Amino acid sequence: MASTHTTDGASADKNGVPPGKPMSLGTHVLDKGAQMLQSLKPIKQMSQHACTFAVYGQDMSRQIETHHYMTRINQDFLQCAVYDSDDTSGRLIGIEYIVSDRVFDTLPPDEQKLWHSHAYEIQSGLFVHPRFPEAVVKPELENLAKTYGKFWCTWQTDRGDKLPIGPPSLMMSPQEDIQCMVKPELVKKREDKYNISTAAIRGSRTDIMGPGRLNAMADYWREHKKCLAVEVESTEKKKITIFP
Repeated sequence: MASTHTTDGASADKNGVPPGKPMSLGTHVLDKGAQMLQSLKPIKQMSQHACTFAVYGQDMSRQIETHHYMTRINQDFLQCAVYDSDDTSGRLIGIEYIVSDRVFDTLPPDEQKLWHSHAYEIQSGLFVHPRFPEAVVKPELENLAKTYGKFWCTWQTDRGDKLPIGPPSLMMSPQEDIQCMVKPELVKKREDKYNISTAAIRGSRTDIMGPGRLNAMADYWREHKKCLAVEVESTEKKKITIFP
């Protein structure tokens, strides 16, 4: 990919490799030793790999393939580390939190605006578990179709950023609405990679239902035709009170 974005000299080269020296022998030894001696318990709790697509809330023409490495905290809450690929060179580009419709309905309206629904993403076959039998994962898909997610993208590798630049971007899920439909070329590229048929997957999910009532505050852009974005601004620092 050619360099498409420049911020303080941090635009990516054609390989998208972050700036820095090659890893030294000492660093390799340290990493191997840590893998053997440290528990890394939170990482080992990641139990699912899901591949789907996401859309930038502030620019829906920008769409990316995402790889979610999911940890289930309980039946109503998951946390995901999101990468731009499932290769060894995959870059951590954000985080997504996923809650059940039951939990989502308890959130304040201003918080609900930041979340998106997953029903269409599941039902359309866009959300898949690569190399995992569809029949085995179907009960999990039925649960996920009733969930909502909040996904912050912290590294915009799709525009060529070599480093995580600027504030996080709030991401949206694909929808049937023409503004938020995934580009066919992205779907085709993934189909070729995993040798899958999105149309066939969609056909096998006709009985998967979303929430009984899709909360109107989710997918905020659909109803209000506006995006929600983070802007960095200078603010006064809170004073520290020192007690005698």
